[in-house]
Amino acid sequence: VQLQASGGGVVQPGGSLRLSCAASGSIFGFNVMAWYRQAPGNQREWVARITSGGSTNYADSVKGRFTISGDNAKMTIHLQMNSLKPEDTAVYYCFLGYRGNNYWGQGTLVTVSS
Repeated sequence: VQLQASGGGVVQPGGSLRLSCAASGSIFGFNVMAWYRQAPGNQREWVARITSGGSTNYADSVKGRFTISGDNAKMTIHLQMNSLKPEDTAVYYCFLGYRGNNYWGQGTLVTVSS
């Protein structure tokens, strides 16, 4: 199973980015897909998640600014990030949980800087 994350880059404070994550390989469903992030010197933290039923949850730090969405048929999720702040700078990782198994993507770097 591979998770391919994309969409990272450099953006100014207040700007927007859209991350995508596509799952491929021997997997045909998921219980939950999520985004985590890890800033330099910090532990990895959860950002947002979506269940196969479409329920979503967000960390307080991104609530109202980030939106997670998914396409079950394409095994793809997206993270629309608006009103970005310098403290959103991190490597963003895609996660997939299915029947007790956990899978991680390679990460995509988001840098918010003027």
